[in-house]
Amino acid sequence: MSGFWHTGRLQLGAVFRKEVRQTIRDRRVMFLLVVAPLIQTVIFGFAVDFDVDRVPAVLVDQDRSDESRLHARRVLADQTLRHAGEVAGVAEADQALDDGRAAVALVFPPSLARDLASQRPAEVQLLLDGTDPNRALVASGAVSRYFGEVGERLIRERLEAAGRPAPAQVVLVPRILYNPRLKTAPYIVPGIAGTLLVIVTTLVTAMGLSREREMGTMEQVLVTPIRPIWLLVGKLLPFLVIGIFDVLLLVAVGSWVFEVPLRGNLLVGAAGVLLYVFTTLGVGLLISTASQNQQQAFLGGFIFTMPAILLSGVMTPIRGMPGWLQVITWFNPTRHFAEVMRGVLMRGAGFGDLWFQLAFLAALGLGVMALAVSRFRTQLG
Repeated sequence: MSGFWHTGRLQLGAVFRKEVRQTIRDRRVMFLLVVAPLIQTVIFGFAVDFDVDRVPAVLVDQDRSDESRLHARRVLADQTLRHAGEVAGVAEADQALDDGRAAVALVFPPSLARDLASQRPAEVQLLLDGTDPNRALVASGAVSRYFGEVGERLIRERLEAAGRPAPAQVVLVPRILYNPRLKTAPYIVPGIAGTLLVIVTTLVTAMGLSREREMGTMEQVLVTPIRPIWLLVGKLLPFLVIGIFDVLLLVAVGSWVFEVPLRGNLLVGAAGVLLYVFTTLGVGLLISTASQNQQQAFLGGFIFTMPAILLSGVMTPIRGMPGWLQVITWFNPTRHFAEVMRGVLMRGAGFGDLWFQLAFLAALGLGVMALAVSRFRTQLG
């Protein structure tokens, strides 16, 4: 047994050194493995922004009173809406929305000041461009909140003027945990790390092994005394190390550039990284066993990575998907990795909080790797 492990260690070291030298010499592969994820993380961290502010809004002030001008200034004050000009009527406001010059139109009726002075209900119309639902909802919420507060203040003032006590109120005092400023980057960067990592490890592994089979170098290695298991481990181990390095690099950049917090136990994050890379390498190996050349391997990797990204919850919430699709996401390793990294970095979660995601990653990794190794050994035989 000791001879088996001694021989295996020597064979593994030889394959590992060969793979490392071959990878380092290929500048395109090194760029894809190290530099590209770093550049993409920085670009996506700045480009992917769900924060909605400065929405272009045109005003239709048909009242032209001090009251309407006061409310126009105040509703624009928090910068959720950006003043994009004034138009004469509703038709011109519709045209501004059609042309894309504005996403919101706020219409003050000609009787606004008169209705308020006579204590009659006053209506303010809000026109919204619904092509971007998130932006429309935020803009509508900001305007509704402002005029809701105005209505409550007017009721209190009139009751006090009449000598009647104001009705009791329930005051909501929000307290935002983990991301007090509601910034997009701390939420999106951990997910971006998972999406980039699945692309890099899956595609490079699948195409690398397919390239060797296509060029015939795999058969040349097999005539040597190297056991297939050490050959396989030696080929996958460098990509495992590079994947771990990529995650460390992306977390460091996210913390430094985008202020992603590091609140949790990093050992939990390390376990998630190891299990995730182990799983994606297994997927890459499985794809390579089903591919005859690099083109097929690339296509197979693309077919896997795109659904893995779209169903991970990184860009869109999983709870908003249909029920049957939510079930499928449980078998997506990128989903569990994103939940682990967000839990560790933002919420300070530990093993007790993330054991289910880690266990699911381990089960997926073992299942995929066992199937891939079985197919790999069958092909070698």
